[in-house]
This record gives sequence, C-alpha cells and structure tokens, in this order.
Amino acid sequence: MTQSTASAVSSSTPRSINPVTLYAFGALGGILFGYDLGVIAGILVVISKTWQLSGLDKGVVTAALSVGAVLGAGLAARLTGRIGRRRTIMVAGGVVILGTLACVLAPGFGSLVAFRTVLGLGVGLSSATVPTYLSELAPARIRGAMGSLNQIFIVSGILIAFLVDYWLQPHGQWRWMFAGALLPAVVLVAGLAFLPETPRWLVNLGREDEARAVLAATHPADEIEAELASIREVIRLDTGQTAYRVRELLAPWVRPMLFVALLLAIGQQFSGVNAINAYFPTMLVALGLTANTALLSAVVLGVTKLAFTAWVVFVVDRWGRKPLLLIGNVVMVVTLALAGWVVTHVHDKGTLGVLTVVLLVLYLAGYELGWGAVVWVMMAEVFPLKARGAGMGVASVVLWAATGVITAVYPIMSDGNHLGVGGSMYVFAGVNVVLLLLTTWLVPETRGRSLEQIELGLRH
Repeated sequence: MTQSTASAVSSSTPRSINPVTLYAFGALGGILFGYDLGVIAGILVVISKTWQLSGLDKGVVTAALSVGAVLGAGLAARLTGRIGRRRTIMVAGGVVILGTLACVLAPGFGSLVAFRTVLGLGVGLSSATVPTYLSELAPARIRGAMGSLNQIFIVSGILIAFLVDYWLQPHGQWRWMFAGALLPAVVLVAGLAFLPETPRWLVNLGREDEARAVLAATHPADEIEAELASIREVIRLDTGQTAYRVRELLAPWVRPMLFVALLLAIGQQFSGVNAINAYFPTMLVALGLTANTALLSAVVLGVTKLAFTAWVVFVVDRWGRKPLLLIGNVVMVVTLALAGWVVTHVHDKGTLGVLTVVLLVLYLAGYELGWGAVVWVMMAEVFPLKARGAGMGVASVVLWAATGVITAVYPIMSDGNHLGVGGSMYVFAGVNVVLLLLTTWLVPETRGRSLEQIELGLRH
C-alpha cells in the first residue's frame, strides 16, 4: 500500500481515540476468558447430582473449554496477520456469543461438552490476541501495567462468575449461569468496532498516518516519531522475509525467547491455579462444607484474586517482571505445602474447612502477584514483530493444552482412591519449586524496554 493510499484510508475512516477507552475495551476480552473459566465451578455443583457425573465426566466437561481454546489460539496467528489484532478479537467475541447461546440450550451432557468446545474456540482466539493488542498499544514505561489490565479483566470475569454461581445455585439455574457471558461479549464486539488497530500492524501495511494517530493517543508527543522510527527499523530488518510461520520461531535468535514463553505458559498452568479456580467449590464440598458455603468461599477467593491483580498494575513497571514471578512462586510453594498438610492431618471438619480456604486464598494471592498477570505481559513482550502473532499463538496453544491437562486430570488425581486433595497439593507445591529454580536461571527482565529494543537486542 502506498503512502497516498494509506492517507486516503486514514482520512476516510477518522476515529476519535480516547486512551482509557482504548485500553479498557482492549482488555475486555479477558472477561470472556475469566467468566467462562470460572463459571463451570458453580455449574458442576448443580449438574453433578442431576446428571450423576463421575470424576472423569467433570474433567471432560471442564477441559472441553481448553480443547476449543487450543484450536482458537492456533488460529490466532494466521488471523492476526491477515485481518489484524482488533478484528481477530471481534471474531473471538462473536464465536463466544454463539457458543454461549448453544451451551444455554444444551439438552444433555454430550451436547454441553461439544458446545463448551465451541465456546473455547472464541476464548482461545481472545486469549492469544488481547495481550498482543495491549502490548503494541502501550508505551514502554507503562506496558506492564497496561498488559496487566488483561489479567485484571480475567480475574474480574472469574469473580463475576463466582457471584453469579452463588446467586443462582440455590435455584439450580445453571443455564442462566452460562448466559452471563453474553453481556461482556456483546459489549466487546460493539466497542472494538470503533477502536483502531495497533500502530505496529498499521506501519507494517504502510498506513503510517493512522499509526501516528494511534501513537498520539497513547504516547507523549515527544516519543511519537522515535517510536515510529523504531518500528520502521524492525520492519526494515524483516524486509524480504515472508510472514513468520511457526517453524521460523525456531530461528537461533528467536528460539531463546520461544523457550521462555513456553516455560511461562506451561508453568502458569502446572502451578495448579485452574485446579483451584475450576474445582474450588467441589473440593470444599468434598471436605464437608455445604454447597452454599463453598460457593460463598469462592467469592472470597475471587475478591482476593482481583485485589492482588490490581496491585500488580501499580508495581509491575517499578519492581520488574522477574522479581514478581519469584515472590509469587515462594508464596505458592509455602501455602500449597501447608494446605496439603492440613488436608491430610486435620480431621475436625470446621477447622479443616477454614484452614483450607485461608491457605488457598493466600496461594491465589501469590499466584496473581506473580504468575497471573506477569506471564501474559511477558509472553506478549518477548517475540519480535513479525513473529509476535505466531509466537503468541503457539504460547497460547501450549498454555491452553496445559490447562486442559490439569482440569481433566485433577478430578481423578484428587479422588480419595488416588492422591486425594492433600496429595495433589503436595504435587503442585513440588512443581512450583521447579518453577522457582527455572525462573531464577532462565527468565530475563524486560521492564522499561520498548518492544523494538527487546527485538533489536535479540538480533544482536
């Protein structure tokens, strides 16, 4: 596209860009991720008895979302390159709307599993694209905070899901629990119709006037031309290359960051977080609490997650990414080990329930402080421009595959005939010890560096 054509396109589609609106709607995709991930916790409490679900059945219906998300994340790389980051998120919202309606109308267990998979397709597209959209919009000095918005919206979605579960569970209205995802999906699609593409994607297509307008809304005036120059330099270095395919992520200068992104993606899920998010109420019911008390405890858990994620927004660009990951790991190791001991040694149901809730809430505080928000920020930072869509797609596929493994296996491993809840906590504590060591040795710090500085550093 020529410069004159780009100018024509820009002038024919003027947009008034408000930075708060830009970031808020960009991050709203996280609501879809969080709500659909969290709402199954209450739905399982209702349908487990109605449909006589086994541990395997619970794992299958929970993991179905992850199966669809793996497919969606795999499609994200191709779509973000062809139609842009913004339109890909809009497509994701549309798929979530269709998948949600199908789940609401599901006549039985088999159809619910199938429709949850469709729903996951949209969630995977969103989760692979929203962090890239936000990281490419934000200036370096606040990119960590803006990227953390995605995690704030994820945990907000989980909290909203827990509240909806708590309100509707006494009435057995699990279909209305699913329907709650419709509102954020509709708002997301409608809002993004009025928002711009990222400057990096626009410059790559020769549409510099539009890119400059976006930068003017998100960057100080004295940084705009320098940012454009950095983007041009990265694109110049890529001249003559075709769009990155997945295999090109294995290029020697890209490979180290691919390894870091995959370590973060796998580690986030193998830390045990979604075993807690998805099965917290059923876990507490198994330990002797009533369904209503278990769901109320889940709401407390959701509030804690939101509070600590919000705090990360204010410290991630001052403390750095790596220190937060390490602090979070230490908290998770200690709380999981203590939770394992409590479950296996405390026999009074009242004391057992209170201590388990307290320790798992503290565990999730540690998770949100480190591995919750920081992983999504760093995965979107470390890949070079042309590889960013493919890299985030691969990392998101791996992350969702790991989510599927954990959510499918946990009901079986935590069964009394296998490891039990206490033994499972010990396993997750051990995994977090390994993550602590690998993070110390292998994960770099990206705080305060522009995306182009990170990329040029990789090239040299």
